[in-house]
Amino acid sequence: MPRGNAPQTKVHYQGKDEDFVIYVDGSKAVQDWKKDRSIPLAQVVSGFKIFVTHKHGAQSVGDEASKSTLENEFGTHNEDECMIKILEGGNVQDTESGERQGPKNDSMGTRSAH
Repeated sequence: MPRGNAPQTKVHYQGKDEDFVIYVDGSKAVQDWKKDRSIPLAQVVSGFKIFVTHKHGAQSVGDEASKSTLENEFGTHNEDECMIKILEGGNVQDTESGERQGPKNDSMGTRSAH
């Protein structure tokens, strides 16, 4: 299987001043969590990082959100609480990246003719 075409699921939350994205383990994991809040966030969220897209929408993943950005949007800088709000109010998006194309090794290493 070629690299780069693994499915990714993210939750996009459009805030007042910024757009936020978190990566999750799948849309089913989010649906199950919404039905049963006793499921730990670690079984839903894929990496405990919140990204901010600087109002460039869901397709643009920018920088990790700063504590002040989280505080301004969610009223707290506690990442777990912010993730819960993103999961509750965000849109789940399943994407699959295309296979990486392009030259693998132009010089052919030591195999090139001399």
